[in-house]
Amino acid sequence: MSTEPPPSLTERRKAATQLDIAHAAAELFAAQGPHATTAEEIAQRAGVALRTFYRYFRSKQDAVSPLLTVGADRWRGLLESTEPGTPLGPALRAAVEEALAAPDARAEEAMLRTRGLLRAGADDPALRAVWYRVNQESEERLVPVIARLLGPTDGAADPLEVRLVAAAATDAIRIALETWAGTEAGAKGPGSPADLAVRCLERLVGGLDRA
Repeated sequence: MSTEPPPSLTERRKAATQLDIAHAAAELFAAQGPHATTAEEIAQRAGVALRTFYRYFRSKQDAVSPLLTVGADRWRGLLESTEPGTPLGPALRAAVEEALAAPDARAEEAMLRTRGLLRAGADDPALRAVWYRVNQESEERLVPVIARLLGPTDGAADPLEVRLVAAAATDAIRIALETWAGTEAGAKGPGSPADLAVRCLERLVGGLDRA
């Protein structure tokens, strides 16, 4: 389990403001594209001053990173709560299925917002760079979580195997979301992000289950 102290009130307010800006940026990018969207428009939609926008973000594309990070944090948190010694394959699949589920209208809306961002990034290298950066950071933060899951059974986990699993699991989710964004499949059911991610995991880490 994570031993990090809970965020302070100031940190929570900062995170909330950043997420408000991220939602505004995502809505505008999906509606009119990154090229036609300005930082001023994003700040206005979020209800903050332009100086506040630039206090938190270097560019308009960078503004969506908190929104993308939320999903990565949720997926990693689910794995962190897994009991040590749980077979790796089932643990990964369970976390992915829950993290990418769309059980209600709010979750489905969030998933569709991600689809809009990925589609908008198809013609915007800076937005794609943010997406890849978030995935890279997620992979790095996943390493100690995977090490904890692998370690208790066989002693210290093999660092190479840990990194391979972290990379494969992260890419399984990334590829699933990117593939889904190019289709009209729903946020749940066949062809959904959860469905595609589980299929990717079965191919990428299926041989790593610990019985």
